[in-house]
Amino acid sequence: MFFIQFSLPALPQQATGYAPVNGLNLYYEIHGEGTPLVLVHGSYMTVAGWEELLPELAKKHKVIAFEMQGHGHTADIDRPFSYTAMADDIAKALKYLNIEKADVLGYSFGGTIAFELAITHPELVNRLVIVSSVYKYEGWLPQVRNALKGFKEDFFDNTPMKTAYDKVAPDKAHWHAFVKKMMQFDTQTFDLGAANIKNIKAPVLLLMGDNDGVDLNHTVEMYRLLGGGIFADMHGLPKSQLAIMPGKGHVALVEDVK
Repeated sequence: MFFIQFSLPALPQQATGYAPVNGLNLYYEIHGEGTPLVLVHGSYMTVAGWEELLPELAKKHKVIAFEMQGHGHTADIDRPFSYTAMADDIAKALKYLNIEKADVLGYSFGGTIAFELAITHPELVNRLVIVSSVYKYEGWLPQVRNALKGFKEDFFDNTPMKTAYDKVAPDKAHWHAFVKKMMQFDTQTFDLGAANIKNIKAPVLLLMGDNDGVDLNHTVEMYRLLGGGIFADMHGLPKSQLAIMPGKGHVALVEDVK
């Protein structure tokens, strides 16, 4: 769900490669040293979409940035998009890279994947940062859901997303088929389950904009499921936190990093 792409110089890379997982060659880049931190991008993004944020994160972390199925360097395969499958791709890639546990930051579509990773592979997740994302389809505002239903496969032609894809994709001619497949996926109803969110053991930071397309009622629901919204003076602070950034839309949460 949703997208962002910058047009910035390429980052110096510590390592790049492909993890062979589930019939997929999952592209990754590794930057920096320290505590492992996995970045899971939004729809239509490539690693280049993190170029504003990644250098700051790499100062203190070993950042592992993946490009999910069909995105960027990672070729699509004959497999439906699903949050469960993509979370499992990351889990197997971490094992391939000999990373036993990591913090995970997921943005938008990637935030839902990050939630699913914490649900299905809790042993791999130390902490979660969920940026402008939801655990169920109805968590997006009706305006967002209606807009997505109106998109056509040529919607992103002549955009930075298409330019970034063309620079690295193994098959540039697959662009329209990829966009059509993603748009169908983005309009499918899904629900990871309130009970599953409630049972997440890792501390979670929910980072939302006050006008970012996520229903604020859903944001509050997620925080309460994670143990928040209590009287901390009596019961102590919960392990999870909520931050709502004022004057921010969906893209600005990743774009404005200073």
